[in-house]
Amino acid sequence: MSTKEHAFAGPSTPPIPVKGFDAAGIHCGVKPTGALDLALIASPTACRSAAVFTQNAFPAAPVLYDRDLLRMNPEGTHGVVINSGNANACTSAEGNANARRMAEAAEKSLGSTDNTAYVMSTGVIGVQLPIGVIEAGIPEVAAKLRPDGWEEAAEAIMTTDVFPKWASAQADISGKTVTVTGIGKGAGMIHPNMATMLGTLATDVSITQPLLQKALGTAVKRSFNRISIDGDTSTNDTVLVMANGAAGNVEIVEEGQDYDTFVDALTEASMEIAKLIVRNGEGVTKFVTIQVEGAVSDEEAHTVANSIAKSPLVKTAFFGHDANWGRILCAVGYSGATVDPTRAYLYIAPGQPQAGQAELQLVDAGTPTDYAEADASAIFAESEISVRVALGLGEGAATVWTCDLSYEYVSINAEYRT
Repeated sequence: MSTKEHAFAGPSTPPIPVKGFDAAGIHCGVKPTGALDLALIASPTACRSAAVFTQNAFPAAPVLYDRDLLRMNPEGTHGVVINSGNANACTSAEGNANARRMAEAAEKSLGSTDNTAYVMSTGVIGVQLPIGVIEAGIPEVAAKLRPDGWEEAAEAIMTTDVFPKWASAQADISGKTVTVTGIGKGAGMIHPNMATMLGTLATDVSITQPLLQKALGTAVKRSFNRISIDGDTSTNDTVLVMANGAAGNVEIVEEGQDYDTFVDALTEASMEIAKLIVRNGEGVTKFVTIQVEGAVSDEEAHTVANSIAKSPLVKTAFFGHDANWGRILCAVGYSGATVDPTRAYLYIAPGQPQAGQAELQLVDAGTPTDYAEADASAIFAESEISVRVALGLGEGAATVWTCDLSYEYVSINAEYRT
């Protein structure tokens, strides 16, 4: 599928360079098409790093490697090297060795010491990594590193993605401008449970490593863990953030205003990348925002929103412009959350949620309203749709971003390895 045929476009503004970081992307030979397939993001200044990983019981070799590296050296990272076209997942001892070779080649090209480079891989599962072409390509991509190389890096990590994805956010912290810029990939197997989607963020903030890890956990909870394309959790899901302190702000050593400001900036960039991943979903024609409020807790609200987001029947209704709201309430009912049908309300609207938005109410206290079917169908025909479920049981609330399920999704995944 070409970008022209896809329902949504990529980022509208260029990424903002991060002080002290360089990025690049090249073709090294993993992809037979000649498309970019190797990315490198690096800082000559040692970085504090934090990461969250897939909870899939078959973690890919890069995930295993990175988990160990984060435990061993959370304060001395110099970069991350990422290949696309091959996931290096379910590849046993040889795959683990190849992940290490990939990291060692990056460390050598960057002139850094051992255990200072992370690795990520994405693509087909169960095929050994062509480590030779990657090792040959790493010096080449290192030679191309530059402050404004983020777009090429984002392109180099694509698989079935239609467009590259990046986002930036800036904030004033102790009188210094702090920048967060990140890239992400993902179009299928997207239903992150981190607590084949990748996210790499770089920031020049000065912050302690434990607080960086806590900030990332908060940002991921509000962004990458609030999206769903097809309900599949990949073997390779990783979100990594590196902070080199080059902004010169007073180091953030405790929670407070400066910490909160940084968390907001990190969340802003993460959320934008997460939304771009949904818009770029395989065969996607709809971007759907699901809001759940009035649950007994935020966690139960998230459970309900996820249940709606990953329901194949709900997703195909979006694709078919069929305002079959019974499927939505059905997903609410089997979510496992506390529900009282007599207190349930359902509303839909075109576009993304905004203050004062006019909504069409479909259900009032568990009872259908006297709405016009043509009005509901017209909203479901929009490319962006908002769904709001009010449960009337408490203060719990959550938002999840999802999409429809189309013929094209089936076609892409039926032919993924052929």
